[in-house]
Amino acid sequence: MCVLPFHLPVNRTQLTHHVKSIAQDLGFGPVGITTADPPGHWEFYRSWIDKGYAGEMGYLKRNLEKREDPKSLVPGAKSIICVGLNYLPLASQEARHGPTGQVSLYARGDDYHDVMKKRLIEFQNQITDLLPGTKGRAYVDTGPVLEREFAARAGVGWFGKHTNLIHKRSGSWFFIGELILTADLVPDPPATDHCGTCTKCIEACPTHAILEPYVLDSKRCISYLSIELKGPIPKALRPAMGDWVYGCDICQDVCPWNQKHAQPTNDPVFQSRPGLDSPELAGLLAMDQEEFSRRFRKSPIKRTKRRGLLRNAAVALGNVGSTDDIPILVVALQDNEPLVRSHAAWALGQIGGEDASVALVEREKQEDEVDVLREIQEAIIQSELCGRTTTD
Repeated sequence: MCVLPFHLPVNRTQLTHHVKSIAQDLGFGPVGITTADPPGHWEFYRSWIDKGYAGEMGYLKRNLEKREDPKSLVPGAKSIICVGLNYLPLASQEARHGPTGQVSLYARGDDYHDVMKKRLIEFQNQITDLLPGTKGRAYVDTGPVLEREFAARAGVGWFGKHTNLIHKRSGSWFFIGELILTADLVPDPPATDHCGTCTKCIEACPTHAILEPYVLDSKRCISYLSIELKGPIPKALRPAMGDWVYGCDICQDVCPWNQKHAQPTNDPVFQSRPGLDSPELAGLLAMDQEEFSRRFRKSPIKRTKRRGLLRNAAVALGNVGSTDDIPILVVALQDNEPLVRSHAAWALGQIGGEDASVALVEREKQEDEVDVLREIQEAIIQSELCGRTTTD
């Protein structure tokens, strides 16, 4: 609950400053304000959608009339408060055995949707206490709002060439959220671009998802492939996924602004859960539905569902595993989910060797799913060409 000052702010500038101080007290930073005018990059967004770069993310194509005008979401809206919330976890030194995978830093703690939405609602309640009659809505990633556009316009950060938002003093490891309000607040100047001639993010992307500065083809992005894509991962892109099992941070890892300025948060909700800084791939593949639900309760990772995460773990083992990992892949080859079986078959083909070939041939005799059978047959051919050794 907001503790009202003895004298309420007497003008728009003082009011705006006080509202920002409330946001900072709630742990938000950076904080910026823009008008509730339509987004200036609307035609670019429509073109991006029309070119198919959103892939299967159908929600980005819905409610376009609402995305085009914030006032359709909050009638009478005058201001949009944009906030950042640092999620960079402290370094973890957990011991691991066997091949491990990588989880994007944002997904190692609690689900940011729940955490940030709760804080934004508290923020809105305090503003309403300060300014009775103020109407508004809070958004975190799930509504028809061009969040990065408004955040950039509010000075929270600029569009990096990897399309993430970058703040000059804290890098890009932060979530963004918005309050669209009827309150009339003083807008901040928009952020200016400080990427200069740097192209490290473009050069580092293993799947070449950044087609050119500021243009991302989501269908090639490892984060999209491991989270948003619900079906098979295209074979041509599997090797480039490396050991990523949920999301990808490569383009942010190489960004000079992160390397120079980013600082970890002490917020406990965004610290890495046990085993999520570098999860053991065999352990992920061994999970049943009950363990998956328990382990990833209130975690962003639940979004992939069990079959998606095991699919990703199988691909990672196909890339970084050895003959030591054949037994767990053979178990996955019997999984109830065709998606898991098909990617386990691919991984066995990548590792190769006699044991992998025998397991694939045996499963070929039992498999009745056409797509999985095709994967198995291709993996048999591939396994005869490969012969990866153990990790010892």
